[in-house]
Amino acid sequence: MIISAQIRAARTALGWTTSQLADYAGVATRTVLRLETSRGIPNANANTLHKIQAALEAAGIEFIGSPDDAPGIRIHAPK
Repeated sequence: MIISAQIRAARTALGWTTSQLADYAGVATRTVLRLETSRGIPNANANTLHKIQAALEAAGIEFIGSPDDAPGIRIHAPK
């Protein structure tokens, strides 16, 4: 499970706007904004979080840690 800070960090590391992430993930921009401004694990549909995580991972982001233990990201070349 990813947390809001990881979503923000990953999007920023890629140089994407919230609109770009929304487009790549197939979700609404308002959804991305809501998820990024929450704290901890976002209160969202699991499918929505999966779409966002998959879009970021396809762009080369690796999510590391767990929500309770050193959550973060690594940046790799896109798949």
